Amino acid sequence: MRTGFDNKKYIKLQSKKIKERIKMFDKLYLEIGGKLFDDSHASRVLPGFESDAKIQMLKELKNDLEIIFCINAGDIEKNKVRAEHGITYDIEVMRLIDNLRALGFTINSVVVTLYKNQPSVDAFLKKLERNNIKTYIHRFTKGYPLDINTIVSEEGYGANSYIETTKKLVLVNAPGPGSGKLATCLSQLYHEQKRGINAGYAKFETFPVWNLDLKHPVNLAYEAATADLKDVNMIDSFHLSAYNEPAVNYNRDLEQFPLLKAILYKINNKNIYNSPTDMGVNMVGHCITNDKIVQEAAKKEIVRRYFQEMNNYKLGIVDIEVPEKIKILMNELEIDENLIKPRQAALKKAELEKTQVVAIQIKNKIITGKASKILSAPSALIINAIKHLSKIPDSIDLLSPTILEPMLKLKNNKPLQLQEVLIALSICSVTNPTVKDAIKQLDKLKDCDAHSSHIITNGDLKALKELKIKLTCDATFATSNLYDKN
Repeated sequence: MRTGFDNKKYIKLQSKKIKERIKMFDKLYLEIGGKLFDDSHASRVLPGFESDAKIQMLKELKNDLEIIFCINAGDIEKNKVRAEHGITYDIEVMRLIDNLRALGFTINSVVVTLYKNQPSVDAFLKKLERNNIKTYIHRFTKGYPLDINTIVSEEGYGANSYIETTKKLVLVNAPGPGSGKLATCLSQLYHEQKRGINAGYAKFETFPVWNLDLKHPVNLAYEAATADLKDVNMIDSFHLSAYNEPAVNYNRDLEQFPLLKAILYKINNKNIYNSPTDMGVNMVGHCITNDKIVQEAAKKEIVRRYFQEMNNYKLGIVDIEVPEKIKILMNELEIDENLIKPRQAALKKAELEKTQVVAIQIKNKIITGKASKILSAPSALIINAIKHLSKIPDSIDLLSPTILEPMLKLKNNKPLQLQEVLIALSICSVTNPTVKDAIKQLDKLKDCDAHSSHIITNGDLKALKELKIKLTCDATFATSNLYDKN
Protein backbone atom coordinates (compact mmCIF):
# COMPACT_ATOMS: atom_id res chain seq x y z
CA MET A 1 0.00 0.00 0.00
CA ARG A 2 1.31 3.45 -0.93
CA THR A 3 1.60 5.71 2.11
CA GLY A 4 1.09 9.44 2.41
CA PHE A 5 1.38 9.83 6.19
CA ASP A 6 4.32 9.52 8.60
CA ASN A 7 3.00 7.65 11.64
CA LYS A 8 6.26 7.82 13.64
CA LYS A 9 6.49 11.57 13.17
CA TYR A 10 2.85 11.88 14.26
CA ILE A 11 3.43 9.99 17.51
CA LYS A 12 6.47 12.15 18.29
CA LEU A 13 4.84 15.51 17.48
CA GLN A 14 1.50 14.68 19.09
CA SER A 15 2.96 13.54 22.40
CA LYS A 16 5.22 16.63 22.45
CA LYS A 17 2.22 18.92 21.85
CA ILE A 18 0.21 17.34 24.67
CA LYS A 19 3.16 17.61 27.05
CA GLU A 20 3.45 21.32 26.22
CA ARG A 21 -0.24 21.81 27.01
CA ILE A 22 0.07 19.92 30.32
CA LYS A 23 2.78 22.37 31.43
CA MET A 24 0.26 25.23 31.27
CA PHE A 25 -1.74 23.80 34.20
CA ASP A 26 -1.48 21.83 37.43
CA LYS A 27 -3.76 19.27 35.81
CA LEU A 28 -5.11 18.93 32.26
CA TYR A 29 -8.49 17.44 31.31
CA LEU A 30 -8.11 16.33 27.71
CA GLU A 31 -11.32 15.57 25.82
CA ILE A 32 -10.71 12.81 23.28
CA GLY A 33 -12.73 13.01 20.06
CA GLY A 34 -13.06 9.99 17.79
CA LYS A 35 -11.68 6.57 18.61
CA LEU A 36 -8.76 5.54 20.80
CA PHE A 37 -8.62 2.10 19.20
CA ASP A 38 -9.36 0.94 15.67
CA ASP A 39 -9.42 4.42 14.10
CA SER A 40 -10.21 2.95 10.70
CA HIS A 41 -11.48 6.25 9.26
CA ALA A 42 -8.12 7.93 9.90
CA SER A 43 -6.18 4.99 8.50
CA ARG A 44 -8.32 5.01 5.35
CA VAL A 45 -8.05 8.74 4.59
CA LEU A 46 -4.42 9.00 5.71
CA PRO A 47 -2.64 5.95 4.25
CA GLY A 48 0.20 5.21 6.65
CA PHE A 49 -1.76 6.26 9.76
CA GLU A 50 -1.90 3.20 11.99
CA SER A 51 -5.34 2.53 13.46
CA ASP A 52 -3.90 2.36 16.99
CA ALA A 53 -1.67 5.45 16.56
CA LYS A 54 -3.40 7.32 19.41
CA ILE A 55 -2.74 4.43 21.79
CA GLN A 56 0.89 4.23 20.65
CA MET A 57 1.27 7.94 21.35
CA LEU A 58 -0.50 7.81 24.73
CA LYS A 59 1.75 4.96 25.87
CA GLU A 60 4.53 7.55 26.11
CA LEU A 61 2.39 9.45 28.64
CA LYS A 62 0.93 6.39 30.37
CA ASN A 63 2.53 6.92 33.78
CA ASP A 64 1.10 10.43 34.04
CA LEU A 65 -2.46 9.84 32.91
CA GLU A 66 -5.73 8.27 33.94
CA ILE A 67 -8.93 7.82 31.96
CA ILE A 68 -12.57 8.76 32.60
CA PHE A 69 -15.29 7.35 30.37
CA CYS A 70 -18.56 9.21 29.78
CA ILE A 71 -21.76 7.67 28.51
CA ASN A 72 -25.16 9.30 28.01
CA ALA A 73 -27.90 7.64 30.08
CA GLY A 74 -30.27 8.01 27.14
CA ASP A 75 -27.93 6.00 24.90
CA ILE A 76 -27.94 3.16 27.43
CA GLU A 77 -31.73 3.26 27.67
CA LYS A 78 -32.11 3.21 23.86
CA ASN A 79 -29.48 0.49 23.36
CA LYS A 80 -27.60 2.75 20.96
CA VAL A 81 -25.25 0.70 18.78
CA ARG A 82 -21.65 1.40 17.75
CA ALA A 83 -22.06 0.62 14.04
CA GLU A 84 -18.57 -0.62 13.16
CA HIS A 85 -18.59 -3.20 15.95
CA GLY A 86 -22.31 -3.93 16.11
CA ILE A 87 -22.36 -3.59 19.91
CA THR A 88 -24.21 -1.20 22.20
CA TYR A 89 -22.51 1.83 23.77
CA ASP A 90 -22.52 0.33 27.27
CA ILE A 91 -20.81 -2.84 26.02
CA GLU A 92 -18.36 -0.69 24.05
CA VAL A 93 -17.34 1.13 27.24
CA MET A 94 -16.59 -2.18 28.92
CA ARG A 95 -14.66 -3.39 25.86
CA LEU A 96 -12.53 -0.24 25.89
CA ILE A 97 -11.86 -0.59 29.62
CA ASP A 98 -10.69 -4.19 29.15
CA ASN A 99 -8.41 -3.25 26.23
CA LEU A 100 -6.87 -0.28 28.04
CA ARG A 101 -6.33 -2.20 31.27
CA ALA A 102 -4.56 -4.95 29.32
CA LEU A 103 -2.13 -2.28 28.06
CA GLY A 104 -1.47 -1.01 31.57
CA PHE A 105 -3.51 2.21 31.48
CA THR A 106 -5.20 3.47 34.65
CA ILE A 107 -9.01 3.64 34.45
CA ASN A 108 -10.39 6.16 36.90
CA SER A 109 -14.15 5.75 36.48
CA VAL A 110 -17.26 5.80 34.31
CA VAL A 111 -19.58 8.83 34.40
CA VAL A 112 -23.19 8.42 33.33
CA THR A 113 -24.39 11.81 32.07
CA LEU A 114 -27.93 13.22 31.85
CA TYR A 115 -29.04 10.57 34.33
CA LYS A 116 -32.82 10.36 34.95
CA ASN A 117 -33.17 7.30 37.21
CA GLN A 118 -33.59 4.88 34.29
CA PRO A 119 -33.73 1.23 35.49
CA SER A 120 -31.53 0.01 32.62
CA VAL A 121 -28.91 2.59 33.58
CA ASP A 122 -29.03 1.50 37.22
CA ALA A 123 -28.37 -2.08 36.11
CA PHE A 124 -25.35 -0.91 34.09
CA LEU A 125 -23.98 1.02 37.07
CA LYS A 126 -24.38 -2.01 39.36
CA LYS A 127 -22.57 -4.21 36.86
CA LEU A 128 -19.60 -1.83 36.77
CA GLU A 129 -19.48 -1.37 40.53
CA ARG A 130 -19.59 -5.14 41.12
CA ASN A 131 -16.56 -5.38 38.82
CA ASN A 132 -14.65 -2.77 40.82
CA ILE A 133 -15.16 0.15 38.42
CA LYS A 134 -15.94 3.44 40.14
CA THR A 135 -19.06 5.15 38.81
CA TYR A 136 -20.56 8.64 39.00
CA ILE A 137 -23.84 10.14 37.82
CA HIS A 138 -24.30 13.64 36.42
CA ARG A 139 -27.72 15.10 35.78
CA PHE A 140 -28.72 17.97 33.50
CA THR A 141 -26.79 21.13 34.44
CA LYS A 142 -29.10 23.72 35.90
CA GLY A 143 -29.04 27.00 33.99
CA TYR A 144 -27.50 25.52 30.84
CA PRO A 145 -27.00 27.07 28.31
CA LEU A 146 -28.03 30.68 29.04
CA ASP A 147 -27.46 31.37 32.73
CA ILE A 148 -23.66 31.37 33.19
CA ASN A 149 -23.88 32.37 36.85
CA THR A 150 -26.07 29.36 37.65
CA ILE A 151 -24.07 26.96 35.48
CA VAL A 152 -20.84 27.87 37.28
CA SER A 153 -22.23 27.60 40.79
CA GLU A 154 -23.13 25.06 43.45
CA GLU A 155 -26.52 24.65 41.79
CA GLY A 156 -24.93 23.92 38.40
CA TYR A 157 -21.58 22.13 38.12
CA GLY A 158 -21.37 22.05 41.89
CA ALA A 159 -24.37 19.69 42.01
CA ASN A 160 -22.29 17.02 40.25
CA SER A 161 -20.19 14.64 42.27
CA TYR A 162 -16.48 15.50 42.21
CA ILE A 163 -14.44 12.82 40.47
CA GLU A 164 -11.23 12.31 42.40
CA THR A 165 -8.20 12.21 40.12
CA THR A 166 -4.51 11.98 40.97
CA LYS A 167 -2.60 12.26 37.67
CA LYS A 168 -1.51 15.41 35.81
CA LEU A 169 -3.31 14.30 32.62
CA VAL A 170 -6.91 13.08 32.68
CA LEU A 171 -8.28 11.72 29.40
CA VAL A 172 -12.04 12.02 29.02
CA ASN A 173 -13.30 9.55 26.42
CA ALA A 174 -16.66 8.14 25.28
CA PRO A 175 -18.12 5.44 23.02
CA GLY A 176 -19.62 8.02 20.66
CA PRO A 177 -20.82 11.63 20.20
CA GLY A 178 -23.23 13.30 22.61
CA SER A 179 -21.85 11.44 25.63
CA GLY A 180 -21.24 14.51 27.81
CA LYS A 181 -17.43 14.67 27.70
CA LEU A 182 -17.23 18.47 27.58
CA ALA A 183 -19.72 18.96 30.42
CA THR A 184 -17.77 16.45 32.52
CA CYS A 185 -14.50 18.30 31.88
CA LEU A 186 -16.03 21.66 32.79
CA SER A 187 -17.66 20.25 35.91
CA GLN A 188 -14.26 18.94 37.01
CA LEU A 189 -12.59 22.29 36.31
CA TYR A 190 -15.14 23.96 38.59
CA HIS A 191 -14.49 21.48 41.41
CA GLU A 192 -10.70 21.64 40.96
CA GLN A 193 -10.74 25.45 41.11
CA LYS A 194 -12.67 25.29 44.40
CA ARG A 195 -9.84 23.11 45.72
CA GLY A 196 -7.19 25.58 44.60
CA ILE A 197 -5.98 23.48 41.69
CA ASN A 198 -5.23 25.25 38.39
CA ALA A 199 -6.90 22.74 36.07
CA GLY A 200 -7.18 23.26 32.32
CA TYR A 201 -9.10 21.92 29.38
CA ALA A 202 -7.98 20.92 25.88
CA LYS A 203 -9.41 18.90 23.02
CA PHE A 204 -7.71 16.12 21.07
CA GLU A 205 -9.72 15.54 17.91
CA THR A 206 -8.21 14.30 14.65
CA PHE A 207 -10.75 15.77 12.22
CA PRO A 208 -11.36 18.19 10.67
CA VAL A 209 -7.67 19.00 10.16
CA TRP A 210 -7.33 22.64 11.17
CA ASN A 211 -4.32 23.45 8.95
CA LEU A 212 -5.63 21.87 5.74
CA ASP A 213 -7.81 23.74 3.26
CA LEU A 214 -11.51 23.95 4.07
CA LYS A 215 -12.35 21.96 0.93
CA HIS A 216 -9.44 19.53 1.15
CA PRO A 217 -10.77 15.98 0.52
CA VAL A 218 -9.63 14.88 4.00
CA ASN A 219 -11.83 17.54 5.59
CA LEU A 220 -14.71 16.77 3.23
CA ALA A 221 -14.34 13.09 4.18
CA TYR A 222 -14.96 14.15 7.79
CA GLU A 223 -18.16 15.89 6.68
CA ALA A 224 -19.20 12.72 4.89
CA ALA A 225 -18.48 10.61 7.97
CA THR A 226 -20.62 12.89 10.15
CA ALA A 227 -23.38 13.60 7.63
CA ASP A 228 -25.95 12.08 10.00
CA LEU A 229 -24.87 14.57 12.69
CA LYS A 230 -25.20 17.48 10.23
CA ASP A 231 -21.62 18.59 10.88
CA VAL A 232 -20.28 21.24 8.51
CA ASN A 233 -16.66 22.39 8.24
CA MET A 234 -16.17 26.14 8.54
CA ILE A 235 -13.36 28.67 8.79
CA ASP A 236 -12.73 29.40 12.46
CA SER A 237 -13.74 33.07 12.48
CA PHE A 238 -12.49 33.49 16.07
CA HIS A 239 -9.03 32.26 15.08
CA LEU A 240 -8.96 34.42 11.96
CA SER A 241 -9.91 37.48 13.97
CA ALA A 242 -7.38 36.83 16.74
CA TYR A 243 -4.39 35.81 14.63
CA ASN A 244 -5.22 36.74 11.00
CA GLU A 245 -4.61 33.07 10.23
CA PRO A 246 -7.18 30.76 8.56
CA ALA A 247 -8.00 27.55 10.41
CA VAL A 248 -10.68 24.92 9.85
CA ASN A 249 -13.11 23.80 12.53
CA TYR A 250 -16.69 22.57 12.48
CA ASN A 251 -20.03 24.17 13.19
CA ARG A 252 -20.73 22.67 16.63
CA ASP A 253 -17.40 23.82 18.09
CA LEU A 254 -17.81 27.28 16.60
CA GLU A 255 -21.38 27.60 17.85
CA GLN A 256 -20.41 26.49 21.37
CA PHE A 257 -17.24 28.58 21.68
CA PRO A 258 -18.72 31.87 23.01
CA LEU A 259 -20.52 29.95 25.75
CA LEU A 260 -17.49 27.78 26.48
CA LYS A 261 -15.19 30.81 26.63
CA ALA A 262 -17.57 32.53 29.07
CA ILE A 263 -17.74 29.44 31.29
CA LEU A 264 -13.95 29.03 31.31
CA TYR A 265 -13.55 32.70 32.20
CA LYS A 266 -16.07 32.36 35.02
CA ILE A 267 -14.19 29.34 36.40
CA ASN A 268 -10.60 30.61 35.95
CA ASN A 269 -11.18 34.39 36.01
CA LYS A 270 -9.07 34.73 32.84
CA ASN A 271 -9.21 34.01 29.12
CA ILE A 272 -7.07 31.04 28.15
CA TYR A 273 -8.16 30.46 24.55
CA ASN A 274 -9.08 32.90 21.79
CA SER A 275 -10.60 30.32 19.42
CA PRO A 276 -11.84 26.73 19.22
CA THR A 277 -8.66 25.93 17.26
CA ASP A 278 -6.58 27.17 20.23
CA MET A 279 -8.20 24.48 22.39
CA GLY A 280 -7.04 21.69 20.09
CA VAL A 281 -3.76 19.79 20.23
CA ASN A 282 -4.05 18.09 16.84
CA MET A 283 -0.78 17.67 14.87
CA VAL A 284 -2.02 15.29 12.18
CA GLY A 285 -1.81 17.90 9.40
CA HIS A 286 1.94 18.26 9.98
CA CYS A 287 2.56 14.59 9.24
CA ILE A 288 1.16 14.27 5.71
CA THR A 289 4.06 13.33 3.43
CA ASN A 290 2.26 12.85 0.09
CA ASP A 291 -0.81 15.01 -0.38
CA LYS A 292 -1.72 13.39 -3.72
CA ILE A 293 -2.00 9.94 -2.15
CA VAL A 294 -3.95 11.32 0.80
CA GLN A 295 -6.40 13.21 -1.45
CA GLU A 296 -7.04 10.09 -3.53
CA ALA A 297 -7.69 8.01 -0.41
CA ALA A 298 -10.02 10.64 1.06
CA LYS A 299 -12.06 10.84 -2.14
CA LYS A 300 -12.55 7.06 -2.07
CA GLU A 301 -13.65 7.30 1.55
CA ILE A 302 -16.31 9.85 0.65
CA VAL A 303 -17.71 7.47 -1.98
CA ARG A 304 -17.66 4.61 0.56
CA ARG A 305 -19.63 6.76 2.99
CA TYR A 306 -22.15 7.50 0.25
CA PHE A 307 -22.74 3.80 -0.37
CA GLN A 308 -22.93 3.15 3.38
CA GLU A 309 -25.56 5.82 3.95
CA MET A 310 -27.55 4.75 0.88
CA ASN A 311 -27.61 1.27 2.41
CA ASN A 312 -28.65 2.76 5.75
CA TYR A 313 -31.43 4.66 4.00
CA LYS A 314 -32.65 1.46 2.37
CA LEU A 315 -32.54 -0.26 5.77
CA GLY A 316 -34.58 2.56 7.37
CA ILE A 317 -31.73 3.80 9.58
CA VAL A 318 -31.33 7.33 8.13
CA ASP A 319 -33.37 9.76 6.02
CA ILE A 320 -32.49 10.44 2.38
CA GLU A 321 -30.97 13.82 3.33
CA VAL A 322 -27.90 12.04 4.73
CA PRO A 323 -26.69 10.32 1.52
CA GLU A 324 -27.83 13.34 -0.48
CA LYS A 325 -25.46 15.55 1.53
CA ILE A 326 -22.58 13.21 0.72
CA LYS A 327 -23.56 13.20 -2.95
CA ILE A 328 -23.20 17.00 -2.94
CA LEU A 329 -19.65 16.57 -1.61
CA MET A 330 -18.92 14.08 -4.38
CA ASN A 331 -20.20 16.57 -6.96
CA GLU A 332 -17.94 19.28 -5.49
CA LEU A 333 -14.94 17.01 -6.01
CA GLU A 334 -16.20 15.81 -9.43
CA ILE A 335 -16.15 12.14 -8.45
CA ASP A 336 -18.83 9.45 -8.71
CA GLU A 337 -19.66 5.93 -7.51
CA ASN A 338 -17.35 4.31 -10.06
CA LEU A 339 -14.30 5.68 -8.25
CA ILE A 340 -14.54 2.29 -6.51
CA LYS A 341 -13.12 0.31 -9.43
CA PRO A 342 -14.58 -3.15 -8.67
CA ARG A 343 -18.11 -1.73 -8.84
CA GLN A 344 -18.58 -1.91 -12.60
CA ALA A 345 -17.31 -5.49 -12.75
CA ALA A 346 -19.70 -6.55 -9.97
CA LEU A 347 -22.73 -4.90 -11.57
CA LYS A 348 -21.94 -6.18 -15.04
CA LYS A 349 -21.59 -9.78 -13.89
CA ALA A 350 -24.64 -9.54 -11.63
CA GLU A 351 -26.74 -8.41 -14.59
CA LEU A 352 -25.36 -11.25 -16.71
CA GLU A 353 -25.76 -13.98 -14.07
CA LYS A 354 -28.99 -12.63 -12.52
CA THR A 355 -27.59 -13.13 -9.04
CA GLN A 356 -25.56 -11.34 -6.38
CA VAL A 357 -21.91 -10.74 -7.25
CA VAL A 358 -19.02 -9.31 -5.23
CA ALA A 359 -15.84 -8.07 -6.90
CA ILE A 360 -12.45 -7.22 -5.37
CA GLN A 361 -9.46 -5.35 -6.75
CA ILE A 362 -6.11 -7.04 -6.07
CA LYS A 363 -3.48 -4.68 -7.46
CA ASN A 364 -4.60 -4.22 -11.08
CA LYS A 365 -6.70 -7.41 -11.23
CA ILE A 366 -10.46 -7.61 -10.58
CA ILE A 367 -11.69 -10.94 -9.13
CA THR A 368 -15.39 -11.77 -8.78
CA GLY A 369 -17.52 -14.24 -6.87
CA LYS A 370 -21.19 -15.00 -7.43
CA ALA A 371 -23.91 -16.43 -5.19
CA SER A 372 -24.85 -20.07 -5.80
CA LYS A 373 -26.77 -22.88 -4.12
CA ILE A 374 -23.58 -23.84 -2.27
CA LEU A 375 -21.83 -20.54 -1.49
CA SER A 376 -22.82 -16.97 -0.71
CA ALA A 377 -21.29 -14.37 -3.04
CA PRO A 378 -18.67 -13.24 -0.45
CA SER A 379 -17.70 -16.89 0.16
CA ALA A 380 -17.19 -17.48 -3.54
CA LEU A 381 -15.23 -14.24 -3.83
CA ILE A 382 -12.75 -15.10 -1.10
CA ILE A 383 -12.18 -18.59 -2.47
CA ASN A 384 -11.56 -17.18 -5.96
CA ALA A 385 -9.31 -14.45 -4.57
CA ILE A 386 -7.00 -16.76 -2.61
CA LYS A 387 -6.89 -19.18 -5.55
CA HIS A 388 -5.78 -16.29 -7.75
CA LEU A 389 -3.10 -15.23 -5.27
CA SER A 390 -1.90 -18.83 -4.89
CA LYS A 391 -1.99 -19.43 -8.67
CA ILE A 392 -4.33 -22.40 -8.15
CA PRO A 393 -6.26 -23.36 -11.33
CA ASP A 394 -10.06 -22.86 -11.32
CA SER A 395 -10.51 -26.58 -11.89
CA ILE A 396 -9.15 -27.41 -8.44
CA ASP A 397 -11.65 -27.33 -5.55
CA LEU A 398 -10.34 -26.05 -2.23
CA LEU A 399 -13.25 -27.43 -0.21
CA SER A 400 -13.30 -31.18 0.23
CA PRO A 401 -16.70 -32.81 -0.45
CA THR A 402 -16.29 -34.80 2.79
CA ILE A 403 -16.32 -31.50 4.69
CA LEU A 404 -18.73 -29.61 2.44
CA GLU A 405 -21.57 -32.14 2.24
CA PRO A 406 -22.27 -32.56 6.00
CA MET A 407 -22.08 -28.77 6.50
CA LEU A 408 -24.66 -28.18 3.76
CA LYS A 409 -26.85 -30.93 5.17
CA LEU A 410 -26.68 -29.37 8.63
CA LYS A 411 -27.80 -26.05 7.10
CA ASN A 412 -30.67 -27.65 5.17
CA ASN A 413 -28.74 -26.97 1.95
CA LYS A 414 -28.63 -23.21 2.46
CA PRO A 415 -25.51 -21.52 0.99
CA LEU A 416 -22.46 -21.41 3.25
CA GLN A 417 -21.58 -17.99 4.57
CA LEU A 418 -18.02 -16.71 4.62
CA GLN A 419 -17.26 -17.48 8.26
CA GLU A 420 -18.40 -21.08 7.72
CA VAL A 421 -16.25 -21.36 4.59
CA LEU A 422 -13.19 -20.06 6.43
CA ILE A 423 -13.71 -22.68 9.14
CA ALA A 424 -14.11 -25.38 6.49
CA LEU A 425 -10.92 -24.25 4.75
CA SER A 426 -9.05 -24.36 8.05
CA ILE A 427 -10.16 -27.96 8.61
CA CYS A 428 -9.17 -28.94 5.05
CA SER A 429 -5.75 -27.28 5.45
CA VAL A 430 -4.75 -29.85 8.07
CA THR A 431 -4.50 -32.58 5.42
CA ASN A 432 -4.23 -30.52 2.21
CA PRO A 433 -1.03 -28.44 1.68
CA THR A 434 -2.62 -26.59 -1.27
CA VAL A 435 -5.41 -25.29 0.95
CA LYS A 436 -2.88 -24.45 3.66
CA ASP A 437 -0.91 -22.27 1.23
CA ALA A 438 -4.11 -20.65 -0.07
CA ILE A 439 -5.22 -19.62 3.44
CA LYS A 440 -1.91 -17.82 3.93
CA GLN A 441 -2.99 -15.43 1.16
CA LEU A 442 -5.90 -14.02 3.21
CA ASP A 443 -3.69 -11.32 4.74
CA LYS A 444 -3.04 -9.94 1.24
CA LEU A 445 -6.72 -8.98 0.96
CA LYS A 446 -6.36 -6.37 3.70
CA ASP A 447 -7.21 -2.85 2.47
CA CYS A 448 -8.35 -4.10 -0.94
CA ASP A 449 -11.40 -2.35 -2.44
CA ALA A 450 -14.42 -4.62 -2.93
CA HIS A 451 -17.94 -3.96 -4.11
CA SER A 452 -21.17 -5.96 -3.97
CA SER A 453 -24.04 -5.67 -6.42
CA HIS A 454 -26.42 -6.05 -3.46
CA ILE A 455 -26.46 -5.17 0.25
CA ILE A 456 -24.46 -7.59 2.39
CA THR A 457 -25.67 -8.05 5.96
CA ASN A 458 -25.25 -10.35 8.98
CA GLY A 459 -22.37 -12.85 9.15
CA ASP A 460 -20.88 -12.22 5.71
CA LEU A 461 -20.55 -8.51 6.44
CA LYS A 462 -18.83 -9.17 9.76
CA ALA A 463 -16.42 -11.67 8.21
CA LEU A 464 -15.41 -9.28 5.43
CA LYS A 465 -14.78 -6.56 8.03
CA GLU A 466 -12.58 -8.94 10.02
CA LEU A 467 -10.51 -9.51 6.87
CA LYS A 468 -10.07 -5.66 6.72
CA ILE A 469 -11.51 -5.51 3.20
CA LYS A 470 -12.83 -2.07 2.17
CA LEU A 471 -16.33 -3.07 1.14
CA THR A 472 -19.07 -1.05 -0.53
CA CYS A 473 -22.50 -2.24 -1.65
CA ASP A 474 -25.09 -0.96 -4.08
CA ALA A 475 -28.32 -0.15 -2.23
CA THR A 476 -30.24 -3.14 -3.60
CA PHE A 477 -31.51 -6.10 -1.60
CA ALA A 478 -30.45 -9.58 -2.68
CA THR A 479 -33.90 -10.93 -1.87
CA SER A 480 -37.48 -9.69 -1.66
CA ASN A 481 -37.95 -11.44 1.71
CA LEU A 482 -38.27 -8.90 4.53
CA TYR A 483 -36.76 -11.21 7.15
CA ASP A 484 -33.53 -11.68 5.14
CA LYS A 485 -32.93 -7.93 5.12
CA ASN A 486 -32.06 -7.73 8.82
